[in-house]
Order: sequence, then structure tokens, then C-alpha cells
Amino acid sequence: MSVRPIAAADAIARLAEFDAVVDARSEGEFAEDHLPAAVNWPSLNDAERHEVGTTYKQVNPFEARKRGAALVAANIARHIEREVMDKPKGWKPLVYCWRGGQRSGSLSLVLGQIGFQVHVIEGGYKAFRGALLEQLPVLARSLQYRVVCGPTGSGKTRLLQALEAAGAQVLDLEGLASHRSSVLGLIPGQPQPTQKRFDTLVWEKLRGFDPARPVYVESESKKVGNVAVPEALMAAMRASPCLRLDLADDERVQLLLEDYAFFSRDTDLFCRRLDALVQLRGREQVKAWQDQVRAGAIEPVVRELLFKHYDPGYASSTLRNFKAFADARPLAPRDRTPEAMQALAREIVAAG
Repeated sequence: MSVRPIAAADAIARLAEFDAVVDARSEGEFAEDHLPAAVNWPSLNDAERHEVGTTYKQVNPFEARKRGAALVAANIARHIEREVMDKPKGWKPLVYCWRGGQRSGSLSLVLGQIGFQVHVIEGGYKAFRGALLEQLPVLARSLQYRVVCGPTGSGKTRLLQALEAAGAQVLDLEGLASHRSSVLGLIPGQPQPTQKRFDTLVWEKLRGFDPARPVYVESESKKVGNVAVPEALMAAMRASPCLRLDLADDERVQLLLEDYAFFSRDTDLFCRRLDALVQLRGREQVKAWQDQVRAGAIEPVVRELLFKHYDPGYASSTLRNFKAFADARPLAPRDRTPEAMQALAREIVAAG
């Protein structure tokens, strides 16, 4: 039998050495957050955890442990039948649960008895989370950023995508957050990650970057929808050189109509989202926009949202929050098209 404990920081440093990272927690815990590339083999699923917990409280711990043992044994048997029968003797998994206790212990014991070389994270996911929170500020401060600024609709996300395609290092916080970072920015069918999951996704991206090369990132606010950008990353971004993306107003309007086409297809959704602006713009103004939307006048509403809601105060807010914005290098793509953004991205990469 070969089951070896490993500290969370060491496990993180050696992730590439393992053939699989196995999360023995329930599917609900796994969805909240998990280690990079982890697969979920629940020792107890959500319903079973609830059943055992109820038995523990309402009957007694001994009966709960018996029931839990039966469920865990059955689940581990299914995991082995489904996932392990084709694995060679040299297969080396890393296993963890919430705190490195019974759930990962039971699974790793059986895998070790088979003859696999199993490593178990001491302290489980909780220890991993602690190590991640220690590393995040260090990683954030170790990188050099180029902050892409520009008013709503100027094509910042399109430029970031073009930069990544051109070989640049890009941190797309909105992509990681599944949100377009405004009151209207929730993307239909794409729920946002939990804060823990977002932190892990950001950490995973940062640790993959080369500190000798710049990282391009958008001039986000402290929150992207419901998730917060790590404080150290936000501070580093706000102290970094800026690029100012300039796009003609008509191009901005058309870009938003393209990127938010789901609002044109689902006007009820658009109207519900507009309700979020009542406190800022007043019920009368929001109702007027909603009436226009229901009448099919989408473009005039988008134009007014740009000029009445988004643009006022943009420059002063960016200047206040991003120290180098006043000296930002101007960027002027010929239009909003992907081809124009790709040409601009190639120029930026070539210029270093």
C-alpha cells in the first residue's frame, strides 16, 4: 500500500506530476470550487451527506457512521469500476476532500491497497484555499500589466481576444466571471462562478503567466457582477500603464447591438434588466426606454444608454482610479470589426 500525505503548498507546486486530481467531496462542494483539472468522485453525494448528517443529529453518531460507511463503500466501488479498471500500476492520483479526513482517507486507502501511489492533501480543500489566498497577492504583484481603457462599447473585450490570438498574455476577468461588468452585464445561460471559484480561476491564470512579458487586462471596477477582483490584483492594475481605446460613437452603438443581440431577441429580458437603473435614472426615464424597447426601437435606447448612463463620468472615474490613465497611449482601430481589432493587436504586440 502507498498512501502519502502532502502539504497543500507542495501539492500545488507539483500538480503537473499527478495523473489525476480527485475531489472526494460532494457534487455541490465541487461546484462551489475545486483544484485545477480536478475530477469529482464523491464519497458521499449531496443527498447522502444530508441523510448521514440528519441521522447523526436525530439518532446518534454511531448509526450515522454505519450508514455513512455503507454509502461510502458503495460509491468507492462504483468509482473504481467506472474510472480505475483501465489504469496501469504506475497511475499516480492526488486525492483530497474538505479537510483531508475520512472521505479522502477512505478513497485513498482503497486505491493504495490496489497498489497505486496515492498522495492525499493534508488539510484538504481548506488547506488548498489557504495556500491560494497566500499566493494570490504575491502572484498579482509579480506581473506587469497593460490596462486597456475605453468607454462602454469601445471594443475592449474584442481587443483582448485579438491580443490573445496574436500571442499576448491576456487576463480576461469578465470571461472568468461570466459577466460583462455592468448592471446589464449578466449573460443569459451563463451563471457566475462563486467568489471562491473566481479566485481560483484568477489564481490559475496568474500562475501561468511569464513575469518577463506584459499581461493585458481591461480596466475593471472592483466587482465584476457579483464577484470581487482580488484586492492585490486591483491595486496592481490601478498602478499600471494604460492604453486608451477610441472608437467612433456610431461604431460603439453597433458593437453593443452585436454583443448584446440577446436583448433584441428577448425584449422582456431587456426590460427586466432596465429596471435595475430605476434608482440611478428614475422610473420615468426607465419606463420610456422600456416602452421604446417593446416598440422595437432598440438602437435609440442603446444610444441613449451610452450617452446618458455609461459615458457621463467615465473619463473622470477612470482618471481617478487608474493613476496612469492621463498618459495612456491612444489606440484607434479603423472600426469595430474583428479584422480591425486583429490588425491593432498585431501592432501592439509588435511594438512590445
